[in-house]
Amino acid sequence: MKNMKAKDIMEANVITIHENTSVKEAAQILLDNKIGGAPVVDDDGDVVGMVTEDDLIMRDVKLNFPTYLHFLDGYIYLGSLKKFEEGLKKAVGAKVKEVMSENIICVNEDDSVKDAATILVDKKIGRVPVLKGKKLVGIITKADIMKTIVKS
Repeated sequence: MKNMKAKDIMEANVITIHENTSVKEAAQILLDNKIGGAPVVDDDGDVVGMVTEDDLIMRDVKLNFPTYLHFLDGYIYLGSLKKFEEGLKKAVGAKVKEVMSENIICVNEDDSVKDAATILVDKKIGRVPVLKGKKLVGIITKADIMKTIVKS
């Protein structure tokens, strides 16, 4: 694993989901392929986000409105209103682009496996897309890292 690069361990046959796919279809794609998430692509094939089981399940999660105080004809929110708005957006979303995570972390195909593993652990994510320039060429999951550890 010492000198290995992302391209050496990535899965090159990446299952992607188009941003205009319905949430129901996306859930079926993840189930059919026994995966927990997939990169989301636009019409040009560029990665625009990531959709995971958590994003899709969010539609069925009970939302709690943030606690607030009424003070001098105004409201002071004690919880994160932004977090509530994001949860609400996901809860009512019908298309993948409405529920996906947009600010995703990617690695370059020439980045080290060590760097990819560090990202997965530090960011508490299960998968990271691998790019060559701006194009998706693969994906690395925690399972890919584990296989590398076993083989070395």
